[in-house]
Amino acid sequence: MPLPPQVDKFIRDVDKKLHEPGQLNNLLTQVEQKVNAPRLYIVGGFLAIHALYLIFGHFAELLCNVIGFLYPAYMSIKAIETSKKEDDTQWLTYWVVFALFNLVEFFSDVIVGYFPFYWLLKCAFMLYLYLPMTLGAQQLYTKFVKPFILKHESQLDKLANKASNIAHKAGDAARQAYEENVKAN
Repeated sequence: MPLPPQVDKFIRDVDKKLHEPGQLNNLLTQVEQKVNAPRLYIVGGFLAIHALYLIFGHFAELLCNVIGFLYPAYMSIKAIETSKKEDDTQWLTYWVVFALFNLVEFFSDVIVGYFPFYWLLKCAFMLYLYLPMTLGAQQLYTKFVKPFILKHESQLDKLANKASNIAHKAGDAARQAYEENVKAN
């Protein structure tokens, strides 16, 4: 039974991408020669093993968070070093959406224990947020975050100023307590 045309095209596109010159191509060429299997199968197997681990693995949360953090952190560092504004915006947007997602996730932590596919789905969501072909973070930011911020900007500014004042007062009180109690002795 033939694959649907969209799936077949996707597989051909992935295979083409895996053959583009670069370090990944060099690595896959070596692995291909050692295991005597096409690189598409090797990558597919690698992804399947990771997917199974994200469902059943003991440190699935750690693996998922590493996937959601390492590449974006590396690309953010590279973006800082370029003069282009576009890549800065892309990665700042990713980190805003990433932070908001983690904040929501913290309060829905109970769901994680009852939903075995959670880490796999979260990992897929993280990839959706930052992969160049989807740029999901920019889509979510434009559709949800930006309108919310614009609608509530004055209240959020007041809240931020209030929090800043409280933090300054706490810092001043801590410094004064340190000077009176620790520095004096």
